[in-house]
Amino acid sequence: MSGDRSSRARVHARVHGYVQGVNFRYYTTRTARRLNLTGWVANRRDGTVEAMAEGERLDLDEFVDFLHRGSPAASVKQVDVEWEEPKDEFDGFRVRYL
Repeated sequence: MSGDRSSRARVHARVHGYVQGVNFRYYTTRTARRLNLTGWVANRRDGTVEAMAEGERLDLDEFVDFLHRGSPAASVKQVDVEWEEPKDEFDGFRVRYL
């Protein structure tokens, strides 16, 4: 990724901790929609939550900040983040079932 913070980007994140069964996906979806991001969020079988989002870099930075906090009942221990080039393949933000 270039250093241009006003450009479009894509973020792929894996959230570790107490993040399932605590409305994490609901709050993630609500946050992403408020920020006009597209993509998805899903529970993984290993107990993590995975998210993929595209949008303006500044909005994605705020989204990643949210992932570090999580929902009110969550206890986030670690967030693995990968920045990528956007692919414009999503038409909204939704919960995905893996």
